[in-house]
Amino acid sequence: MMVTTDNNWVMRMSFYTADSLKAELHERGWRLTPQRQIILDIFQNLDAGKHLSAEDLYDLLQTEGHDISLSTIYRTVKLMARMGILRELELAEDHKHYEINQPYHHHHHLICVRCNQTIEFKNESVLKIGDKTSKKEGYHLLDCQLTIHAVCPSCQRSILPV
Repeated sequence: MMVTTDNNWVMRMSFYTADSLKAELHERGWRLTPQRQIILDIFQNLDAGKHLSAEDLYDLLQTEGHDISLSTIYRTVKLMARMGILRELELAEDHKHYEINQPYHHHHHLICVRCNQTIEFKNESVLKIGDKTSKKEGYHLLDCQLTIHAVCPSCQRSILPV
């Protein structure tokens, strides 16, 4: 799939369907298990801007009646992140979050380190630099993300002396 930005800059990224995931897993000697299919479906149907930790995903799967162990979830999200299907995010909490890697919804994160408020923003310059650098070194870009850790205005007001 080709992704074109406003500046006619082009990047190749894959958007996974069950069939393309099955083919790639098979190519690597793995298979598309029912658990992997369910986890892929969950991420593909998340609202835009929603991020899940492995624990959040486990809770969601439990409420939907799926009996998938937390260790299977951890292995699956790590695998899908390595394949470029999911983006692994280091938000301001003590664990990683994941979201679907969508070629048409490339974004970055601004995170308050005190209250964990997260704002998504777009910046094509970051993506261009990532693509240029990876091509220069002979790499194939799967994802490029910028995470800015800061203190939001509300938290700044609460820590300033009166």
